[in-house]
Amino acid sequence: MTVLLVSDLHLQEERPDITRAFLSFLSETCRGAEALYILGDFFEVWIGDDGMSAFQRSVAEALKRTSERGTRIFVMHGNRDFLLGQQFCKAAGCTLLRDPSLIDWNGQPVLLLHGDSLCTLDEHYQRMRTLLRNPLSLFVLRHLPLTTRKRLAAKLRAKSQSAVRMKASDIVDVTPAEVERTCLQHGVRLMIHGHTHRPAIHDFEIAGQPAQRVVLGDWDTQGWAVRLAPDGLSLYPFDLTEPAAGTPL
Repeated sequence: MTVLLVSDLHLQEERPDITRAFLSFLSETCRGAEALYILGDFFEVWIGDDGMSAFQRSVAEALKRTSERGTRIFVMHGNRDFLLGQQFCKAAGCTLLRDPSLIDWNGQPVLLLHGDSLCTLDEHYQRMRTLLRNPLSLFVLRHLPLTTRKRLAAKLRAKSQSAVRMKASDIVDVTPAEVERTCLQHGVRLMIHGHTHRPAIHDFEIAGQPAQRVVLGDWDTQGWAVRLAPDGLSLYPFDLTEPAAGTPL
């Protein structure tokens, strides 16, 4: 059976082209797929399940329809939507996936991550990530008034975009040593993640054995997906107007 993976769609009302492409992806490309994994930053911003907009509810309903057709759907937190919770998952018929998580593909363990935990050279970001993902911080954030959460989300979003523009490219990319350490920790030689918006298939070695790191691209000027099938792995881009198409890399 086929498994599909996507990441970094950053869905928002201001980009109806991406939303249309994703809805088409669900109804066409995902038809008959065993599972769909969404590896974080599914939404551009998520202030809490109690703050779901009509737009976000419509996306959840589309996921639910796909789930009801037999495709299991898994969603992982990203740095934009780490407040996404069980209320959304119930509405969308999906399962919240721990970061990182292991899945089996053709008898081979595969490690799935959002990818931000691998960017260890960005020390300021890692400190902020640790603070915001702390259970106490999450509890406090979820119980702030919606208006306060909206202001805070807008502030963090603007600060993040400004910081990325000012940082060297190697700082906001993954650290090779952390990639190797993480693979060794989980006993894998295949890792798939998003976050960096730098789609590619990287071949490297772990303890003298061949390994691969597959990076999903963000959905902006085009879409990106990984297909895991019995005959192999493919990473492919596609035009946002034709999400079922694409030439594997």
